[in-house]
Amino acid sequence: MSWRMKGEYLKNCSCVPGCPCDTHGYPGPNEFCEGVVGMNIAEGNFDDTDLGGLSWAVLVHWPKALHDGNGTAVVYVDEAADDAQREALGKILGGEAGGPLFEILAAIVTTVHGPYFLPIEWAFDQEARTARLAVDGHFETESRPLTIPATEDQQRIAVQMPNGFEYKQAEVALATMLSSKAEIKYDWNNTHSSLAKVEHTNEALVA
Repeated sequence: MSWRMKGEYLKNCSCVPGCPCDTHGYPGPNEFCEGVVGMNIAEGNFDDTDLGGLSWAVLVHWPKALHDGNGTAVVYVDEAADDAQREALGKILGGEAGGPLFEILAAIVTTVHGPYFLPIEWAFDQEARTARLAVDGHFETESRPLTIPATEDQQRIAVQMPNGFEYKQAEVALATMLSSKAEIKYDWNNTHSSLAKVEHTNEALVA
């Protein structure tokens, strides 16, 4: 199977801004990590099936560090996807079709709910460090720029991970609101947010 997804990527979680899971590999300030990851696909395909214009989101929870496993996920796929697109995204997100990020997630997640095929609200501006991702009645999250407490000026921080499997570069922002009423329930304010432009394939993270 050959596939590709290129587009906007958002990760908002319960960690402090900067997400130590990306650095030394352990959540902080809590021993667990939970939140949501999502993507708006600008262009992509699964073999001959076009994936451009679709979005997906996955709620996640790990009781300890991600590499310790035992994670739970709730999967959402854009209701606009037709049967072939739903099947394709199901195989990608489930790690069945390759791609380092999704194979790793499949290995550290033991409980999966969904997929749910619903309208996904997506707004994203990486340069401005603003975003919104929501499924009505299930979850919602918003991102805004970090600020310097002493001056209230905007603070710009970018993370580079040349050998990363999730993204190679991301803007760090503040998840001003991160709330879920789904099978994974949480309610956080002023936690971590990553905004990135990515290109994933069945073989590797290209960008």
